[in-house]
Order: sequence, then C-alpha cells, then structure tokens
Amino acid sequence: MTALEIITKKRNGMILTEEDIRFLIGGYTKGLIPDYQISAFLMAVYFQGMNARETATLTKLMRDSGELMDLSRFAAAKADKHSTGGVGDKVSLILAPLVATCGVMNPMISGRSLGHTGGTLDKLESIPGFNTQIPMNAFYELLEKYNFGLIGQTPEICPADKKMYALRDATATVSSIPLICGSILSKKLAENLDVLVLDVKAGNGAIFETKEKARELAQALVSTAGEFQLKTVALLTQMDQPLGNAIGNWFEAEEAIQMLHGEAPDDLYEVTIELAAYMVWLTDQSDTLENARTLAESKLQSGEALTRFREIVLAQGGDVTFIDQPDKYAQPRFKTAIKASSEGYIARAHARELGEVSMLLGAGRQKKEDNVDALAGIKMAKKVGSHVAKDETLCTLFADLKPVSEHLVQRAQNAFTIVSEKVNKLPIILDVIQ
Repeated sequence: MTALEIITKKRNGMILTEEDIRFLIGGYTKGLIPDYQISAFLMAVYFQGMNARETATLTKLMRDSGELMDLSRFAAAKADKHSTGGVGDKVSLILAPLVATCGVMNPMISGRSLGHTGGTLDKLESIPGFNTQIPMNAFYELLEKYNFGLIGQTPEICPADKKMYALRDATATVSSIPLICGSILSKKLAENLDVLVLDVKAGNGAIFETKEKARELAQALVSTAGEFQLKTVALLTQMDQPLGNAIGNWFEAEEAIQMLHGEAPDDLYEVTIELAAYMVWLTDQSDTLENARTLAESKLQSGEALTRFREIVLAQGGDVTFIDQPDKYAQPRFKTAIKASSEGYIARAHARELGEVSMLLGAGRQKKEDNVDALAGIKMAKKVGSHVAKDETLCTLFADLKPVSEHLVQRAQNAFTIVSEKVNKLPIILDVIQ
C-alpha cells in the first residue's frame, strides 16, 4: 500500500477502506507522508466526496491521532458547542459561563481567526493577561472549580486535524463536507462529551451561502456524530449580515461582556439563549426546552453568568478591570464613519465583505502567522431592516496600528445597500436539525 495508490483510488471515485484512511492519517501525523500528497488527497476528497462510512472512519482516525480528554472524574453532564464560523460571532464568550451556571460542564476548546471569520481565542486574548494556552491538568482544575474553561487546541488533542486544517486553507478545500465533519467532530469527540450543539451558519458570511447547502452540512454533522452515539443537534442560523453590532477582537469581547451585564442586540441574544437552552435540555438539566430557555435567561438576568465569567478571567490570568468596567479599555487611534448616501431602508449589510474589511483593518489574519490588532474592527450602527437618513452613520471603522485606508472605506460603503421600500429584519434561526 502506498499513498499514491490511495490518492489515485479516491481521485477515481472509489470507496476507501478503513486501512486506506488509517495509512494516510497515521503516516501524515507521524511525518511519513509529505504535505503535497495529503494536499492531493484533500483535493480528491473535495471533488469525489466521501460516503457516510468513510466520513465516520476519517473522523474516528483523526480523533484517535492524539489523546482523548478524561472527564470521567466529573459527575456533571458534559456539553459543548461549535460554530461553523461567521462575522461578529462572539457567542462562545457568553455561552460557556452561562451554561456552566446551569449545571452543564463545558470543556470548550476554541480556535483563532483566519480570513474573514473571527476566532474566540483572539477575542479572549484581547483581555489583557488572559492565558488560553494552559496545560491539560490546569484545564481539568478549571473544569472542576468553574464547570468550564476557555483554551486553545493543545498539541495532544487531534494533531492530525491541526496539520490538515492548515493545508485545507492553503489548498482551497475548506468547504468539503466530509473534511469539515472530520475536523469539527474529531476534536469534539476527543472531549468525551455527552451532548454537542452545533451552530451551522448559512449566508454570504458562512462557509456555505445557501440554506440548502448549510442544511446538508448540518445533517452530515448530526448523522456522523450519531455514529459515535453522541447526542447532537444543529441550529441553522443566518449569516447574511454580522451577528450583533461588533466585529473585531476587543469590540466583540466588549459586546459579550455587555450582554453578561444585561445589554445585548436582539440577534445575539436570540442565538445565544437558544444554543444554551438546547445544551441545558439535552443534558437533562431541565425537563423541557422551554424551561431550559427560562433557566438560561434567569442565570443571565441574575448576573450569575457574569460572575462566573469574571471568575474564569481571573483564574486564567486576565485583568478583570475590563470585565467590571469595559469602557476603561484603551481607545483606537483611528476611526472613520461610513455614511448613508441616501435615505431609505437597509436591504443588505454584507457579512463577508464587512468581515474582510475588519480583517484588513488588522482584526484578523490573511495567513495564520499574522498578528492581530485588538483595537481594529467595525461597529455597526444600522442593520438590515433599519431606516436610515441621508448622511446618517451606517457603521464605523476602527484601527490602532495604521490609519483607515480610503480603499477600505469604499469597500465598507459598498457592503451596504439602501432601498426606498421598507425591508423586514432577517430571521435569525432558520431551522433545527436533530
């Protein structure tokens, strides 16, 4: 058996055996198979796909490429959430402490920004001193004390995915459903969860723009997770415009903190509470979904979720000054308001375009080695359905390391479409796949 034979087999549309996939994943993880051959394999999968059994096998072998988390010492039910990525998605920062106060253990392992999508770790690290790179024994201590922790992927967890993810980005194979399933679920299965709740985005700021293709991904994820007896539900949510009003690392952390203090945009509130409700209900912390929703809302309104988040920030080395008083944070040196060219209603606030503008302002990465500017980003003043007067602010661009270029001002302006007829707000939750 050689890598070339297996690549040829998949290129020709044949079904791979477990031995085939094991040979590739094991060889690549150990450095025995070069990047260029795995790149060819990824492209073959992108064009030929994988059946359900191949996808489950790929997921299992990627999971088993590293260590599994041992959560057996904890009595609490374990649940996690994964978002397929979007613009302005700061849900994890609110959700983790919120479900923790509802009795759900949330061993959240997050990633960094790449391209137009933000990364939870970068948002957390905009809080001065916050350490997301901690060893597993320290992570277990956080779980025991607080019911959650907020860390990045460790070298021990799914090393095959860590290597393959970088290649997928470089080879334009990110949007392959079997590869997405393997990447997401291998990491979540390594956490030894009881419940997984997925936030699958649909729209121009998501991996898949159409609702139909996003539903196909959601169904594949739920079905593959079911092969491992992992209780899973997927919410299909809208990503045709940014989630909430903030895009960028500190701005999104600030908006999350404001929600924990009791103030939140409607769309961010709806998605967060619904994800929390499913996590609480499916782990049997509530007898109905409605009661789970009520419990989550009560923990938010009482300030318990805020207190728990403050505790984890302190425990992970962060400065809680900015949790208590986020307005004390440094202000960016450069800002430019984007004004409406006419009166009317906002018909479009293009999520991907605004995400790319935010990235180019310094909030994200074009390649994984890039540094990010915590104070770069965008604050939305108007969203789809809003009425706007001529010269009223649509959004404001911010940067701290370099001035805002005229090119980015024009791109941000073009991301908005204004029409004369009234426009309805975009629906937030499009479907639920169980």
